[in-house]
Amino acid sequence: MQRIQLGKNLIIFGIPLSLLGVLILLMASPVLSRNGTLGPAITVDLLLVVPFIYFLLIRKTSIPNTTVIPVMIIGLVLGSYFLPVEDQDYLDLFKTWVLPVVEISVLVYVISKVRTAIRKYRSLKGGSPDFFSVVKSTCAEIFPSKLVWPMATEIAVIYYGFIRWKRRPLAENEFSYHRKSSTPVLMIAFIMIIGIETVVLHNLLAKWSVVAAWILTGLSTYTALQVLGFARSLSQRPLAIGEDHLTLRFGILNEAEIPLCEIENIEQSTKELEKDELTDSLSPLGAMEGHNIILRFRRVQTLNGLYGAKKRVKVLSLHLDDPAQFYDAVTSEVNMEKEGLY
Repeated sequence: MQRIQLGKNLIIFGIPLSLLGVLILLMASPVLSRNGTLGPAITVDLLLVVPFIYFLLIRKTSIPNTTVIPVMIIGLVLGSYFLPVEDQDYLDLFKTWVLPVVEISVLVYVISKVRTAIRKYRSLKGGSPDFFSVVKSTCAEIFPSKLVWPMATEIAVIYYGFIRWKRRPLAENEFSYHRKSSTPVLMIAFIMIIGIETVVLHNLLAKWSVVAAWILTGLSTYTALQVLGFARSLSQRPLAIGEDHLTLRFGILNEAEIPLCEIENIEQSTKELEKDELTDSLSPLGAMEGHNIILRFRRVQTLNGLYGAKKRVKVLSLHLDDPAQFYDAVTSEVNMEKEGLY
């Protein structure tokens, strides 16, 4: 079975790569300079023919159709690098008129899929959906698996940072952790530091290179916006106890879903934990954040971090606004799970 799948992948990706290789050889060949019509033909092959062939190869597979766009972008990059400047008229037209339309179309498509997923989630659950979870499931239908977490994270940063400012009321089975946490304050302070340093460094760099100064300013601004999104997500993603699992979240920075039957022990404590490769904190700040709850698991669990980074944990520390209420609720649910009442 693995050999069959490997053979399919070789065909799906090998044919477009081979065609791109042939086109690179043609662009680097002296034949191109002697044939005035070859440049436009190669441009059409790079931007349309190769992506269309790739689409025909994947249309009956589980590979998302949206992966055609990266193939098109690869063709655009190769053409910009290998084609002589005098033969890049059609490439320039594509960059100016077609590429923005493609980008906007993808954005509209993603937004429509997210809206559809949210409506479906609400109809099934009868409550307010977790936006980040919905975005991840939607991106899984659109993008390759390695791009799901990065794309979902970027969308969530924009949503939590600029759109979702309305206070989120807690449900009966949900628990907050942001009100008594030092993380939001530290993040806001970090944003202020970024702002001050950006102004100073921009003025210094501008004396050497205006372009470099604005690149640094753009990167710094983007970083500040990301931190704002991270900070705002803390109040929007509370911890939750389900019928047979415990959903742990720290904004969009960390999360884990733990089956109740895997919780060996829960302790309401602020004592320092021994450092171990399987001991971690739900907060990325770790000891700076502190903790008032300690969870121990029967087996190693997975903690999903920023952009899909994964950690193995068997002991996890948390800091909640009301640790006593959380302790009682989890203890009750775990005991009921042990008694087989679910």
